[in-house]
Amino acid sequence: MWQTSKIILALMITAIFVGGGVYGASFVKSRKNTFIRVSTPKAGQVVKSPLLIEGEARGSWYFEGSFPIKIVDANENILGTHFATAQGEWMTEDFVPFRAELDFTVSSTEQGTLILQKNNPSDLPENDGKLRIPVLFDATASLPKPDAQRLIKLYYYNFSKDKDASGNISCTPNGLEYVERNIPLTITPIQDAIKLLLKGELTAAERTDGITTEFPLSGLELEGASLKDGTLTLAFADPQNKTSGGSCRAGILWFQIEATAKQFPEVSSVRFLPEELFQP
Repeated sequence: MWQTSKIILALMITAIFVGGGVYGASFVKSRKNTFIRVSTPKAGQVVKSPLLIEGEARGSWYFEGSFPIKIVDANENILGTHFATAQGEWMTEDFVPFRAELDFTVSSTEQGTLILQKNNPSDLPENDGKLRIPVLFDATASLPKPDAQRLIKLYYYNFSKDKDASGNISCTPNGLEYVERNIPLTITPIQDAIKLLLKGELTAAERTDGITTEFPLSGLELEGASLKDGTLTLAFADPQNKTSGGSCRAGILWFQIEATAKQFPEVSSVRFLPEELFQP
């Protein structure tokens, strides 16, 4: 009798823990809707650029009135990045409306995902949060022919063209000198040009002419780009802090990327994320 009672008690305890685990998982799964709600686009909606994004999020989802958004294709390639901005006072625990217009490049896949990321200045994993919304891309957008080419300029640096009257290096854009490259004609020419620039692939003849570069920098990668009203925002990963250094060095690195981006007529200004990149 005592043995039977112990077995029943053990089963009851197990049921309580299993039940609590199932309930806990459901609670965590549903918590995201208590922090952010998106009214447009809907899951499974056909989208095209520019994409209007509207909804509401609790004040804790924002930092300084905004949070990052991005759209990726089925292979997680970033097609565009931007920020959603609060349409009211965000220093609250209540829901605050947000709005964004996201420009993105044409996708080569039919499906993609819109990602709304909680703004987490602390970078602590426990403060992270994101909402993923599956979308379909407008099939009417055309892709370039795979064998098409375009000529681009990659701007590097020539010390001999950037000296003052005393022969000292001036560390100005006057030392920039471009080389030309043919690249495949794709839907992301600006990103393609920047990525090729970061490889730092100069020919022996170009180096003999005095053209130099510190690229490639270990770990430095272009993660995404967005263009809005002439302002190109480039998001980089620099886990080893290779873009920092003296003001001369950081400036020359900055000038090379900026000039390469500005060869495209739709780009009038360039900003980098994170903003501490290419600083002395």
